[in-house]
Amino acid sequence: MHVSVKNKFESYPEEVAVLLHNIRDLIYSVAEQEGILDLTETLKWGEPSYTSKIGSTVRFDWKAKYPNQYCVYFNCKTSLVATFKTLYADIFEFDGNRAIILTIGQTVPQPLAHCIAMSLRYKKIKHLDLLGA
Repeated sequence: MHVSVKNKFESYPEEVAVLLHNIRDLIYSVAEQEGILDLTETLKWGEPSYTSKIGSTVRFDWKAKYPNQYCVYFNCKTSLVATFKTLYADIFEFDGNRAIILTIGQTVPQPLAHCIAMSLRYKKIKHLDLLGA
């Protein structure tokens, strides 16, 4: 784990850190399943951030201002969140065109893996209807 990301995880309340480690693990698992070997981990805007050469950045964070939720962020200048809304409006809550909102205590819905996969492959699929979903 990148040192800056490790420090960020240490700043979270313990129960939140566990949830966010699970999101991190999911991102790495999806990258492996998709054959993405160049995943880069860093902090962007103070949030754990993951990107590949063929994709768009995936970030996540928890904010003390909203203690019962955490978010997975996607590039708002892409069609990613609009596509997620079309596919999964009945499953996820969204923050505009930039994030999926998850609730503390909620089981992470399986479609999040699909959303992450689309983001990590975005440059290869952005020309496809519904990103090839």
